[in-house]
Amino acid sequence: MTASDWDDRLSRWRDELELFAQLEDTPWVTLAQAEQETGVSRSALRSWYRNGELRSRLVDGPNGPQRLVPLDAVVERAARSPRIQRRAEREVSVEAQVTLLRSRIDQLELRLAALEGRG
Repeated sequence: MTASDWDDRLSRWRDELELFAQLEDTPWVTLAQAEQETGVSRSALRSWYRNGELRSRLVDGPNGPQRLVPLDAVVERAARSPRIQRRAEREVSVEAQVTLLRSRIDQLELRLAALEGRG
């Protein structure tokens, strides 16, 4: 397969993905893209479509068959997952803790500067 053939095949595949999105009014993405966009692991995505909790399609991709899932449905299903919600809450909690610690450091630096100014 030449580079030109490869580029043509990749271009046709991307065109198919765009057509799916236009026909369904929702983007269909690869499992890798769904994982990147939502933080849901590929194993969870596979479990969800195998159990019928998530629609999926197999399409010919540039490297062979490629599994696609509707991104909106992944987001909706993830919102119902207690495990994913707990992980998201922990991440938010970590961000809040970092913000609080930064504020405390700023306050300590101001107090230290004031003490150094007196001395």
